[in-house]
Amino acid sequence: MTGRQTSDLYRRYMAADTAYRQHASNCAACTATAPGAACRDGARLYESFSTLQTRYLNQLNQK
Repeated sequence: MTGRQTSDLYRRYMAADTAYRQHASNCAACTATAPGAACRDGARLYESFSTLQTRYLNQLNQK
């Protein structure tokens, strides 16, 4: 990945983190570290965050 791609991936990763944390702060089912079992929105947001985090960290380890 180029430096710009890394930067874009990082921004997407951080935006997904923010989106999940904002959701979790207003959702009775979700916590800061895991979505609630019955919360589809939380699960979707957390999955997006988790996937982007893994991609970003894997990219860092390849350097």
